[in-house]
Amino acid sequence: MAKVAFLGLGVMGFPMAGHLVSKGHEVTVYNRTQAKADLWAKEYQGKTALTPKEAAIGQDIVFTCVGNDDDLRQVVLGDDGAIHGMQPGSILVDHTTASADVAREVYAVLAAKNIAFLDAPISGGQAGAVNGVLTVMMGGDQASFDRVKPIIAAYSRCAELLGPVGSGQLTKMVNQICIAGVVQGLAEGLHFAKSAGLDGLKVIEVISKGAAQSWQMENRYNTMWQGEYNFGFAIDWMRKDLGIALDEARRNGSTLPVTSLVDQFYADVQAMKGNRWDTSSLLARLEKNR
Repeated sequence: MAKVAFLGLGVMGFPMAGHLVSKGHEVTVYNRTQAKADLWAKEYQGKTALTPKEAAIGQDIVFTCVGNDDDLRQVVLGDDGAIHGMQPGSILVDHTTASADVAREVYAVLAAKNIAFLDAPISGGQAGAVNGVLTVMMGGDQASFDRVKPIIAAYSRCAELLGPVGSGQLTKMVNQICIAGVVQGLAEGLHFAKSAGLDGLKVIEVISKGAAQSWQMENRYNTMWQGEYNFGFAIDWMRKDLGIALDEARRNGSTLPVTSLVDQFYADVQAMKGNRWDTSSLLARLEKNR
């Protein structure tokens, strides 16, 4: 069993840190809003800390799961950041979906203090976090990966090392690129079905048995058909992720026409005040002028 800190108790981090406790690990948490940390401690019987530095003191592994590049810099490298409490030989595992550049930046600063770093963005949504079946895409060295894999098994069903630091974030970009096109295709299919007077639920029941099947179809078609978009990953976060991918594509020379288009479609949904709707709400945009 390990001594760990978990920094960031959002919709993903809250249950993830809880799974670590359930597997017998000694967990100390930090959250920017202390009330959320207190709620977590009450539910899981864990410890809380007032700063990332305090949470990191004496820990074997520090996990982070925050909002973006700047949040990661603050919680790790800031005046009260985890780096000031971590000991040589410990490991920082970052579950934030962030840029590959910030992963390399944090890695370099930590390496100077003999602290290992793995960028480890996750996929599977809130349900995956609650049920402990996330997919973890990791970048870093083999030895650090081997140390943390048995521990992150508490909340994951798949964890793979994809290459050096930054590779996890680059893989998460691939993940989001693929999702964007699939969700738009599903939204257009359901929109067409409605326009054609079909029973969309029966249509999906049939086509989901063939080549059109996808996770999005299996898990979102019903709520999309009902116009319910309060499930899963919010559009504001998806646009953040797609922006990271599009920035990286400009640097590496990739051409992402569908991703660019879907990103603009999500901007249209934001203009409809759908910022907190889940990513399947692309259908709402199509239905707006129906």
